[in-house]
Amino acid sequence: MGRGKLRIYLGAAPGVGKTFAMLGEGQRRRSRGADVVVGLIECHGRPRTEEMLDGLEVVPRQYVEHRGSTFTEMDVDAVIARRPKIALIDELAHTNVPGSRNAKRWQDIDEILDAGIDVISTVNIQHLESLNDVVESITGVPQRETVPDAVVRRASQIELVDMSPEALRRRMAHGNVYAPEKVDAALSNYFRVGNLTALRELALLWVADRVDEYLQLYRAEHDIDATWPARERIVVGLTGGPEGGTLIRRAARIATRGSGGELLAVYVSKSDGLTGASPQALAQQRALVESLGGSFHSVIGEDVPTALLDFSRGVNATQIVLGGSRRKPWQYILGPGVGATVAARSGDIDVHIVTHEHVGVGRTVKVPRSGLGRKRLMVSWLVALIGPVLLTVIMVDNREHLALPTEMLLYLLLTVGSALLGGLWASTLTAVVSSFMLNYYFTPPLHTLTIRDPENMFALVVFVIVALSVATVVDISARRTHQAARSQSESETLSFLAGSVLRGEQALPALLERVREAFGMESVAMLQRVEQHGPWACVGSVGPHPVRRPEDADVDVPVSDTMALALSGRMLPAEDRRVLGAFAAQAAVVLERRQLVAEAAEARRLAEGNRIRTALLAAVSHDLRTPLAAIKASVSSLRSEDVSWSPEDEAELLEAIEQGADRLDGLIGNLLDMSRLQTGTVTPLFRDVALDEVVPGAVIGVPETSVVLDIPESLPTVWADPGLLERVLANVIENAVKHNPKDRRVHVKADALRDRVELRVIDRGRGVPDEAKERIFAPFQRYGDAPAGNGVGLGLAVARGFAEALGGSLVAEDTPGGGLTMTLTMRMSGARFSPDHPAAASRSFD
Repeated sequence: MGRGKLRIYLGAAPGVGKTFAMLGEGQRRRSRGADVVVGLIECHGRPRTEEMLDGLEVVPRQYVEHRGSTFTEMDVDAVIARRPKIALIDELAHTNVPGSRNAKRWQDIDEILDAGIDVISTVNIQHLESLNDVVESITGVPQRETVPDAVVRRASQIELVDMSPEALRRRMAHGNVYAPEKVDAALSNYFRVGNLTALRELALLWVADRVDEYLQLYRAEHDIDATWPARERIVVGLTGGPEGGTLIRRAARIATRGSGGELLAVYVSKSDGLTGASPQALAQQRALVESLGGSFHSVIGEDVPTALLDFSRGVNATQIVLGGSRRKPWQYILGPGVGATVAARSGDIDVHIVTHEHVGVGRTVKVPRSGLGRKRLMVSWLVALIGPVLLTVIMVDNREHLALPTEMLLYLLLTVGSALLGGLWASTLTAVVSSFMLNYYFTPPLHTLTIRDPENMFALVVFVIVALSVATVVDISARRTHQAARSQSESETLSFLAGSVLRGEQALPALLERVREAFGMESVAMLQRVEQHGPWACVGSVGPHPVRRPEDADVDVPVSDTMALALSGRMLPAEDRRVLGAFAAQAAVVLERRQLVAEAAEARRLAEGNRIRTALLAAVSHDLRTPLAAIKASVSSLRSEDVSWSPEDEAELLEAIEQGADRLDGLIGNLLDMSRLQTGTVTPLFRDVALDEVVPGAVIGVPETSVVLDIPESLPTVWADPGLLERVLANVIENAVKHNPKDRRVHVKADALRDRVELRVIDRGRGVPDEAKERIFAPFQRYGDAPAGNGVGLGLAVARGFAEALGGSLVAEDTPGGGLTMTLTMRMSGARFSPDHPAAASRSFD
């Protein structure tokens, strides 16, 4: 039995109707006689979705125990045992409860597909792994539940469930998506029009790319080479010459004329080594293409027009942009040129020949150098000059023992040896001198340059042709060997360059050290100046005594008017300078990246400082003034001589003063704690701490009847600072009591798990949606409708900061049945702790 097929309904956001559409498809399949079952559906209390389940068989769920609570998940074995034709399974990216068969629901679905059962599922665009960081930058909400893109790409069908942002917000306002109490918070945060518009664009573009992949696959499977202009794709051919910028901008303008145009730049390099293209020019052109929203590609091909057309047809291009030829008129005797050849062979692809200021100025035709060493060449020339003479002397003394064919073979052997040593020119000289020697000393009539027998004339001509042919082959082989060795070395070098940016802050010293080792230099320095004619400054160097100015270096490679790479030690040949140019361009990228990272960090620091200062001023102006006003009013009343206060009234006023002072003390304490966290001056004093000694002190500030403690005496001790730990618990418990119903009590429970201790503060309040669970830990944040004056929003921020300073973690989770659970994880005494420890990882499961 073959593997089942996967169909996915993709949406831009929750509530667009993915589950409804999936159930509708299931009902249509059932009405046509297909065996359809519901593996798992999450209706989220939506009546219209629940109505769509009528008539569909639902496979019972399995129960999973976790932390003393019972959860339900899909029963994979039951679905496979039922063996339906189609299974409807909601929420592809869902994280299963710990203890389930698989960690993720898409892994459950994979098993069902392997059993030959077709599956229809749903997923939102924000759950795709590749878009996780993009969605977080748009919405400000990290997505902890993701599914690998490859899983979705493998689907046989992907259908987009689309809805305009305005229509989705209307659905939410009518209560068709979330419960009424959650609507206002959702509309003002995650479901803003801007967020929904950006997510919708992401979904549309992602599906459009998948459609394009399916189109390319179809064309490949059916051997379709003709262009299908479903989308304008503009290919611009680059040579690395000065006209590249003009061509790229012209192609970009063509691409933007229509909606959905795509720009692709391609550079064709020969397979026999480096061409004359400047690495700096190619790097600049690549940056220009990417800045205009295009992509840069490099392909290898012996014939440039053929390689360019093969690439264009492979990407289903509709237009090709090329520059006018830089050849001079006489150079056209070598061929019609790339532009004319591409235009003649392009078929249904339009070709644009763009004029530029470098048309007809001429191109340098480089004569390939031999790949042989200098000493080897000198020896070959000596052999070419002296070898024929010595061989002639030897053969003249033994003339009676040798025939003409033997003499010719000996000269041919000498010519081949000269070719092996020195290549084409040395062997050519050997062949010419040897032919004269053969003619003069061994071809009748002797001691003349005439040849009596036509057969001897033919043999001599064949000898010269064979000698020159062998010499040519040897010379080409030597050059190919040299080029291959250079290409291998340069490939290793460029592969290092490709990954160097990923090395972070230490990339520049490592790159400069690589330059010094690769080119055998004493020192290498990266120089930069603020202005074009300003003084140079060394921003990175390796080796002893680096130069401070480019003019003092043995080799300097200018990257821009304000940046240069300077090397000292020896002069470099021109062929090495090309590769060095690539190093210089990469070093400039690394330096610019480092500067941008530093500037971004500084900007974030200033922005955070400004935000903290603004919030602090707001807190001082409002939250701190409220208790001060209450204290002042009570004191003024007590001091008033116009009113006679009863003992009960005086006690009430004194109590108001005490409460206001306590509130001031708590607010100022949190402000001071946050300032310590912001400046990094929190220094814990670690020791073994028993939770049953710390927790009672943390609940002193809340009513006795509002908290239930479940802290076993047998619980292992934790490695922490008791004072900071008590502050963490006090803030968390106070926050839980504040949001807990008056008739319910907050539960504080602790358990030991492996090498850590988990303490959970459980309330039964309204809870917090997933998208806000991280935001409640940000400084100066109040969630939902918490009234002003209830604090400056620092309690949870201080608690998490202190928890992390103690090597632990503080995360928010849903309480089964409603409410919020704060889980504080601490390491046991003597246990090692690292950022990858399970205690440091947050959890999320529905």
